Amino acid sequence: MTAKECILGRRSIRKFTDQPVDHELLTQIVAVASYAPSWKNTQIVRYIAAEGALKDRIARECTTAFPNNGKIIEGAPVLIAVTVLKNRCGYERDGSFTTPRKDTWQMFDAGVASQTFCLAAHEAGIGSVIMGIFDQEKAEALLELPEDRELVALIPIGYPAETPAAPRRKDVSELIQFK
Repeated sequence: MTAKECILGRRSIRKFTDQPVDHELLTQIVAVASYAPSWKNTQIVRYIAAEGALKDRIARECTTAFPNNGKIIEGAPVLIAVTVLKNRCGYERDGSFTTPRKDTWQMFDAGVASQTFCLAAHEAGIGSVIMGIFDQEKAEALLELPEDRELVALIPIGYPAETPAAPRRKDVSELIQFK
């Protein structure tokens, strides 16, 4: 599979089979995702693979703002919690900010890492969907995150039980300007 085929073929998967995801395969996906670029190579993204009772509890207790996310999580064999180490991106060694964007670079790094993870998973035959609507504080407590970490996204994963069509895309002329 070429990079282009991987990018064009990946879809957000919301229905999964019951087949478990092997931990070794998940380790290999994370190994590939670790090559996502990051602010000054700080590599702040960390993944937690939640399964079983913990995954189901997050689905029930942390998705009341958008209950469909809970159903998707319950239907996935694994839930990946994408976390970041706080106070690393956007800073100089003396603690000052490098740019006016201050520490918001961590969200950029988490986004790049999440998409890289999903592309690596797709190449391995694993479906995924990146979620941002959840009770962050409650989920962080259930995951027992240390104080120096922040939960950024949830990614249910598993073997796809659906093959969604590609959504319509904007015309390229709307997406780029030449000056």
